[in-house]
Amino acid sequence: MVYKTFSTQEITSIIKSIKTKNSSGYDEISTKLLKISANYTCSPLTYICNKSVSTGIIPERLKYSIIKPLYKKGDKTDPSNYRPISMLTSFSKVLEKALYNRLIEYLNYNNILNSQQFGFRKNLATKDAIFRLIHEILNALNSKIMVGSIFFNLAKAFDSVNHLLLIQKLPHYGIIGKYKLLLESYLTNRFQRVQLDSSTLNLKTTSTWNKAKHGVHRDRFWAHSYSFFTLMTYQMP
Repeated sequence: MVYKTFSTQEITSIIKSIKTKNSSGYDEISTKLLKISANYTCSPLTYICNKSVSTGIIPERLKYSIIKPLYKKGDKTDPSNYRPISMLTSFSKVLEKALYNRLIEYLNYNNILNSQQFGFRKNLATKDAIFRLIHEILNALNSKIMVGSIFFNLAKAFDSVNHLLLIQKLPHYGIIGKYKLLLESYLTNRFQRVQLDSSTLNLKTTSTWNKAKHGVHRDRFWAHSYSFFTLMTYQMP
């Protein structure tokens, strides 16, 4: 990958593309507030993004996130029945989106991604994967060919990404130098804490900050920021 600077117009466009939310990370700056003050924050954020890429370092204060458990199903007293939702700082969302844009542009230009990779790609979705699967099955049946299939589910895929394995794969895709250092910096020394809110009791309880050793943060409002890690993790045997 070749370093290409970010322009103020590009960062402003990213800020405008973020969903307007009142929720915030530990810094208590919501995306709504960020968008309101975009005219004043776009220049310093552009400087931070360019400085990060040129040095290969992610600012430490952008590596902190609050985890809120979202109940899925089953026994409510079992922690495994909750989905961890990351509340990121709004500034980190801008930096991650900027890096994602550069990386996905590089992957698409060099035709690196497998044609069977449907998730987290523009103009490709799970419905396209289902359509292709059904199409192949019907063609085989019409040709009187026996059809067999194996299905498997990657449970907690986002939460179990091996950082070391991922970093080792980066040079295979031509991601070396400062960009490799940048992604290494992104994955190391990340901290998170769990926050429990009770509207009925009007209570807010938080745990202490702990280092995240596996996985990448998952935010249902900002999944694309982390999709490039998933794209690369499952590309190479």
